[in-house]
Amino acid sequence: MSTPAQRAANARHLAKLDLIKIQPPKAEGEAIRAAAAAAGQSLQGYILQAVRDRMQQEQQTSQEQ
Repeated sequence: MSTPAQRAANARHLAKLDLIKIQPPKAEGEAIRAAAAAAGQSLQGYILQAVRDRMQQEQQTSQEQ
């Protein structure tokens, strides 16, 4: 069991996070999981890094135009 202080700390932490759910087809999900493992990253870390890279690339592209 967690203490009231632990539950409160957890609630504060979760309040800072956004929940984004993706549902790829099973084969694509397996491929993403395998790529994350091969890169030595967690699935979440791998996906977030890919999104950050894409956002940065698109920002640079829009600045060049």
